[in-house]
Amino acid sequence: MEKIKILLLGIILFSSCKNEVPAPAPVGPIPTENQIKWQEMEFYGFVHFNINSFTNQEWSYGDQPPELFNPSELDAKQWAKVAKEAGMKGIILTVKHHDGFCLWPSEFTNYSVKNSPWKNGEGDVVKYLAEACEEYGLKMGIYLSPWDRNHADYGRPEYIAYMRNQLTELLTNYGDIFEVWFDGANGGDGYYGGANETRKIDKLNYYDWENTYKIIRELQPGAVIFGHDLRWVGNEHGFAYETTWSPLLKDAPYDEKYSMGHENGTHWVPAESDVSIRPGWFYHESENDKVKSLEHLLNIYYKSVGQNSTLLLNLPVDKRGLVHENDEKQLKKLVAQLKEDFANNLALNKKISATNVRGGVLRFDSGNAIDGKKDTYWATDDNVNKASITIDFGEPKEINRLVIQEYIKLGQRIKKFSVEAEVNGEWLTVDKQTTIGYKRILRFETLKASKLRINIDDAKGCILISNIEIYNAPAVVDAAKIIRNKEGIVSLDVPASDVEVYYTTDGEDPDFESDKYIKPFIVNKPTTIKSFTFDKATNRKSDVVTKNFDISKKNWEVKIANNSGELSAIDDNVFSHYNSKPGNGAKEIVIDLGKTESVYGFSYTPSQDRYPKNIVTHYSFYGSSDAKNWELLSKGEFSNIEANTVLQKIGFKKSFDIRYLKLVADKISNDSKIMTVAEIGVITSK
Repeated sequence: MEKIKILLLGIILFSSCKNEVPAPAPVGPIPTENQIKWQEMEFYGFVHFNINSFTNQEWSYGDQPPELFNPSELDAKQWAKVAKEAGMKGIILTVKHHDGFCLWPSEFTNYSVKNSPWKNGEGDVVKYLAEACEEYGLKMGIYLSPWDRNHADYGRPEYIAYMRNQLTELLTNYGDIFEVWFDGANGGDGYYGGANETRKIDKLNYYDWENTYKIIRELQPGAVIFGHDLRWVGNEHGFAYETTWSPLLKDAPYDEKYSMGHENGTHWVPAESDVSIRPGWFYHESENDKVKSLEHLLNIYYKSVGQNSTLLLNLPVDKRGLVHENDEKQLKKLVAQLKEDFANNLALNKKISATNVRGGVLRFDSGNAIDGKKDTYWATDDNVNKASITIDFGEPKEINRLVIQEYIKLGQRIKKFSVEAEVNGEWLTVDKQTTIGYKRILRFETLKASKLRINIDDAKGCILISNIEIYNAPAVVDAAKIIRNKEGIVSLDVPASDVEVYYTTDGEDPDFESDKYIKPFIVNKPTTIKSFTFDKATNRKSDVVTKNFDISKKNWEVKIANNSGELSAIDDNVFSHYNSKPGNGAKEIVIDLGKTESVYGFSYTPSQDRYPKNIVTHYSFYGSSDAKNWELLSKGEFSNIEANTVLQKIGFKKSFDIRYLKLVADKISNDSKIMTVAEIGVITSK
């Protein structure tokens, strides 16, 4: 009996020792509590709204009169309701953009809503949104542009006091702020109180960021700071990278690796992906039919939230002061599809095992990865940075989504992982990837698998996985891609061969009585094509997509260019581009339209490469009837084009009859000596 007691005591002591196995030590930098709360928001909204919304501009000069700001139906509660129903967790408002106009009655400037006719100068957009966010359970953030094209003192020391006074107003009078957003656009031409000049600043030192940040820390200790606590993802497409590290070497030069983060980073500065639901950031009536498709929005979600980033999706409030119904419609489709994609977690209550468990104790067991709790995790022993974890479904299940998360409170560790599925008794490789971080979502072809195995192939220290989810998302019926070539031949391309495509060419919405697409057809004149796809097998219908074409480029010729690839500028294919060569003529291109046309404007599309270069940022556009005598038709700036490389449309105040056009690059990104053109077009109808 005594021996049994001693044996039982030994088992208890042994078990007690095992349960005291310490948690893994942190690896690299770790997030603050504010950063964790922010990351867990995952998806939140941007609202761009100010004088630009009434002037059809993206960046205004700072000289537009406050009287232009006069929304007829402004309803911040409608914004909050739309955001809440879309699954967003907060809203960041552009309280002051580069033009300097303030959406609150700041006591430090006259350039604000207090001098507009809206509500007789008694309105306060920031206040109304703060109240709406509180009512709908949303967090609120502010975008305050450091650059101010209106203020007379911009570029001088006095302006910093002005900016900080306004920052103090915003952080004092409107409740809790979850994020303060400072834009990276700083300095350039502006009104500047009537000076009408270009002012350049040292953006690293001019704002004395260290002391500016202290104001935020003191007044809003729960806020994260864009550009300090988190970083820009490096583009305005809404896409993070397949390799995205949250650690960052803060002193590293800004390039694509900065956007991706650094494996050996010394500071925790995670990525935020910003993108607009339309081509532009501010409202333009001409973009009412250019709201991103469901397929596009889904890709954005999976490539941002699903690639270790948060998603900041912009809603350009219209001239009424409302989120437009087309934008709201697409958001509802997005949230409905995401709910279907993640409706049934097939990993719940399934058998799970791992090749290594830290100390062999329950506290770090593999089951923690599927228990639905964010503060539990599977961990391996300190000397184990390669291991596998397997979910057994018990019977074959159709699967096509994997969600996996690291326990980031102790750092980001995974450098490389792979996924395998057991199908009909054979293990097949599903995917091979690099980083995980806070959240990684993989999409793959539907498999009927009995088991799924995740192999951590390399990590910076032992492995910590807090969550694994597995789903079978329904297929999305993709809309057709409407494509026209230089000869005017239009194709409606869909990836699936067993679907029907219906379309119209008169601008009316198509239905099942409309033309069914059988073969390509010719469109040479200005035409609006609308189309949808229908899958008879599932009875699912795609979004209606719209494509507006102007005259075809069938008879166009490039007359003067300085590279043999000049036809790429007029082939009606934005994924090819013309690059000039250094030397004479490197910054201009001349095109013969084939005959005289009445032109109301022109368009320019920069390179659509992942990392575009040689973008025309400032231009002069000329027209001629004989290619000898040229008339300047327009001169200006493609606002924000380096960050948002979308089609630029420039309208004229009147039409001009021309046969030849000439685009001159007055300024090119990175002060390049050569220009890149994906497409040049003309606008021949209002």
